[in-house]
Amino acid sequence: MLTLKENREFDALALGEILLRLSAPSNERIVRGDTFEKCAGGAELNVVSGISMMGLRTGIISKVPKNDIGTYIKNHIRFCGVSDDCLIYDDSKDARLGIYFYENGAYPRKSSVVYDRRHTSITKITIDDIPESTFSSTRLFHTTGITLALSPETRAVTIECIKRFKENGTVISFDVNFRANLWDEATAKQYIEEILPYIDILFVSEETARRTFGKTGTVQDMMKSFTKDYNISVVATTERTVISPKKHTFTSTIYDATTDTFHTEAPYEKIEVIDRIGSGDAYVSGVLYGLLAYNDCQKALEIGNAASAIKNTIPGDLPSTDLNEIQRIIASHKNIGPQSEMNR
Repeated sequence: MLTLKENREFDALALGEILLRLSAPSNERIVRGDTFEKCAGGAELNVVSGISMMGLRTGIISKVPKNDIGTYIKNHIRFCGVSDDCLIYDDSKDARLGIYFYENGAYPRKSSVVYDRRHTSITKITIDDIPESTFSSTRLFHTTGITLALSPETRAVTIECIKRFKENGTVISFDVNFRANLWDEATAKQYIEEILPYIDILFVSEETARRTFGKTGTVQDMMKSFTKDYNISVVATTERTVISPKKHTFTSTIYDATTDTFHTEAPYEKIEVIDRIGSGDAYVSGVLYGLLAYNDCQKALEIGNAASAIKNTIPGDLPSTDLNEIQRIIASHKNIGPQSEMNR
């Protein structure tokens, strides 16, 4: 399995953009409503928040404006138990935080997102913004293809961070998380293939494996090929069936290259979806927690599936669950022992 360092300041650090989410209330439309509800989010922050809420120490590396909006973000980070020690503050006159507007869907209307994230503070980050001591401070480092895609500056910093953390014996986790509004598939393939030899844990969807990387065969064939081509230890892929905007079925598969084993379980059927944003990140957080706490792919898969299922039922980007709730959900999913309709 993975070789995880012990006795480091953090269990997990992540690098990524933090966004301000403005949501139309309930099922109101962006083009019609007059108010928005605000919250913090962003793929990497969602991941370390989930890991933190399950009981491990995490932090986020990002660059935010040095103003009231930046303070709001800092407060939300702290609320989730994530350290803000690695936050970088932008005091330039054009400092800004990325924003996205979210509209919830109801069948047959799908949920929709409008981004306003150009020229934000994170896109001007440099490797010199990050203290050298950071690169030996954590057991695991996580980032995504979103951060690679944001700007030439974030791309350079992401690649250099991966290399420096790896040099210090840190386990590297990467979620491809392809976003067509940020870059095209050919560019994504070029830069992601540059960093794949440094990756220990890879999260990639079946669609991305086929379209972006040109993989063929079954899902299992494609997952195994990543480990053979790049010496990756663990590959995870999710399977979501959208019955309607309010009903989803979810499961996943994890391949452990060291034991040549595929791990699966029965799907969570007909999840009542309140807000699917961040549910993929919740899955990543559960898997990473399972690997950090137990170094066990089957436990990681079960925690990841449960964390994602729960997040679908919670509004906002960030997770709001702890390990006790996740363990209850897993027990219920496996029909272990008597089940009560109410936790009280």
